Amino acid sequence: MKSVFIDGESGTTGLQVRERLAIHPQIKVVSIDPKLKRDANEKRRLMREVDVAVLCLPDAAAKEAAALAQDVGCRVLDASSAHRTAEGWVFGLPELSDQQRAAIAGAQCVANPGCYATGAILMLAPLVSAGVLSGDDVYAINAVSGYSGGGKQLIERYESGEFQSPAVAAYGLDFQHKHVREIQVLSGLAHAPIFIPSVGAYRQGMLVSIPLQEVSGEKLDCLQGTLEASYRAEDFIKLQTFNKIDPDTAPFLTPHGLDGSNEVHIHLFGSEDGSRGLLVAKLDNLGKGASGAAVQNLNLMLGLDESLGVDIR
Repeated sequence: MKSVFIDGESGTTGLQVRERLAIHPQIKVVSIDPKLKRDANEKRRLMREVDVAVLCLPDAAAKEAAALAQDVGCRVLDASSAHRTAEGWVFGLPELSDQQRAAIAGAQCVANPGCYATGAILMLAPLVSAGVLSGDDVYAINAVSGYSGGGKQLIERYESGEFQSPAVAAYGLDFQHKHVREIQVLSGLAHAPIFIPSVGAYRQGMLVSIPLQEVSGEKLDCLQGTLEASYRAEDFIKLQTFNKIDPDTAPFLTPHGLDGSNEVHIHLFGSEDGSRGLLVAKLDNLGKGASGAAVQNLNLMLGLDESLGVDIR
């Protein structure tokens, strides 16, 4: 039996990681006394005892906890955005390349990807790497997530009944959202994308959309074929049929239906005249966008079956 310590287990991501590990047959959770949750010495003691420390903390606190883990030689998986492009850290997206799983499995420090970034990178990275899309272009990325992606405070704001919640609200309008850097670096882009996220008045589920210009029918076939070749062997990445929408939701493509899942559904749409295209990733912002991905990475780090405990559907 392997053991992990979740630093920040009472937060949104921490709770979901813990819920998944509660059904995991080969990992047990070691918890800190709530009265000592800010005690560095107690954290060090627990980190010495476990196989991996999982950090579900704000960025500043995650940097401090990561330093403690490194000080005592404990492997660490950080679910914050503090280390996603940091030197010495492995990016925790197993489907990124043929070498990524081995890199995660052998890493001392793994950074869990951001939710929006997961969708964007899974669409852009294989296409840019194959030369089907140019890494020199500036891409516009629009996305909408359920309010659970904003953590405890936003959840309470939406669910308290005291807040007149808008159906959809855009944010990140200074073009400095924390996911921009990881999307650029991990997708192989020369320029920062124009990324505008939105929050919807529903709990969870996410759509990440990237419009494409000047894509002929032949180019669309190449895009679909490259994505198919990249993900045909992947259990959690499901490429959808070109230009098809679930008949149960048509004509709408909704962010719903993958709650509790570690899957990502990737869609490609094209206009009839072949001049326009659209890539869309659909995922659970709390699943493959956060806690499901964390458990998948834990499995790899601990040499376990990658699929154990990743879903709570």
